[in-house]
Amino acid sequence: MPLYEYVCEEDEEVIELLRPMREADAPVEDPAGRGRKFARVQSTFGVGGKPANGASLPVRGGQCGCGRPHGSCGT
Repeated sequence: MPLYEYVCEEDEEVIELLRPMREADAPVEDPAGRGRKFARVQSTFGVGGKPANGASLPVRGGQCGCGRPHGSCGT
């Protein structure tokens, strides 16, 4: 099951949940029981280390999932 991140709209607390892909955008119950609303965050990940052939790894940072700088694609 994938790990998804959700951010609270009120205080920006971030939580992580393991859930099936079909439930990725389903409402999230406030773990603190305060009735806060959480929205899914488009997560990114990085890979560290060195490939076996010694080639360098591509580095992406500060970009949208489309590969453009944040805001360039309108998301």
